[in-house]
Amino acid sequence: MTLKSTATVTAAVSTTMCITINVLVALLAHKEVPAIINMVVVGVTAVGIVLAIVGELYERINGRITALTEFLVARLNELDMNTNDRNAGFVEGYLLSHGQDAAVVPFGPRLGNRRAMSGGDDRS
Repeated sequence: MTLKSTATVTAAVSTTMCITINVLVALLAHKEVPAIINMVVVGVTAVGIVLAIVGELYERINGRITALTEFLVARLNELDMNTNDRNAGFVEGYLLSHGQDAAVVPFGPRLGNRRAMSGGDDRS
């Protein structure tokens, strides 16, 4: 039994129990049920109702997150198929045009002494 259905059954049973106890004691004994018993039963009913609402919200949010996850996985797979082919073709084309042993040429050293200066750093 799920949380939502358990909470709903608990709330229904405690409400029925509260009404039945109050009616029976009033008709048979001509007395009132102690307030503490009524408060406990009302508290159990309130907790059951809140848990049923939380259970329903959990199911809805879980469904939405599942749908969003499936959509994102499908979209990322589609993007991967498109970009993976382009990148593979680019690298293969580069290697074929330059040979398998294409040299990597590093940048040469900079000539001159460059440094960043602000307006106040002009002094020599």
